[in-house]
Amino acid sequence: MKCCKPLLLTVLVALCFYSSSCLAQHIGVGASPEKGATVLFDGSEEMLLDQWEYWKGPRLAAEGPLKWPMVKDPVDDGQVVSSNDPAAANGLYGAADIVTKEKYKDFRLHIEFLIRNPGGNSGVYLQNRYEIQVLDGDSTSHGMAAIINEKTAPYSAYNGLGKWNSYDILFKAARFDAAGKLKDKARITMYFNGIKVHDDEPIQQVWGGPNSGIDGGNDGGKGITDVPGGLKLQGEGHEVYYRNIWIKKMKLDKKPMKLK
Repeated sequence: MKCCKPLLLTVLVALCFYSSSCLAQHIGVGASPEKGATVLFDGSEEMLLDQWEYWKGPRLAAEGPLKWPMVKDPVDDGQVVSSNDPAAANGLYGAADIVTKEKYKDFRLHIEFLIRNPGGNSGVYLQNRYEIQVLDGDSTSHGMAAIINEKTAPYSAYNGLGKWNSYDILFKAARFDAAGKLKDKARITMYFNGIKVHDDEPIQQVWGGPNSGIDGGNDGGKGITDVPGGLKLQGEGHEVYYRNIWIKKMKLDKKPMKLK
């Protein structure tokens, strides 16, 4: 049996590597789209203009077509898009945010971002309502990867400045009864760079007021309505880059909410 041990060890290592690779295929930096997913940004300006538009919120200051700059990927080959729209200078969120033309209820999302400079700030808005923060240097409930103002940032999973990071998200939209009254709050499960950081968490409200997103000005952000919303990326005049964005519509009535 001694002669078989090296072979057995080799097989076990190979199986572990294969399993890890399969898991990483759809989760983490560089993840490929799941079957049935729609690619929202592949590094081409053509796709950006086809899939996205400026959010027409009360503070909109930008004029189309989209002016988010296409730049060279600072780490890998290809192009990425920067959130540094001139209309959003000095942190004027809502002035030049971009949102998908397609609207969503339940979905599974993959998105990658890179922050160039200390304090770089943007945000990923689910249903153009609920912000998952993108903010270098902040580990509070308003900081990196936080369900903003509700759950403290899992900052230890952050890869740091100048490196690509990923959010893999399962989002279940709020549920309403036949009369349109809120029955169940929206929920999220999220992996940050492949690490589960939010596990089937309820989202309490929209934060930031009417300039933030849908229902932000409705009862102080607590008046959630049954209106589908797009995926929105926040422009605040910072060099935050995005790439490899894809989404898959789902029906998430069953628990638990977890990625395969």
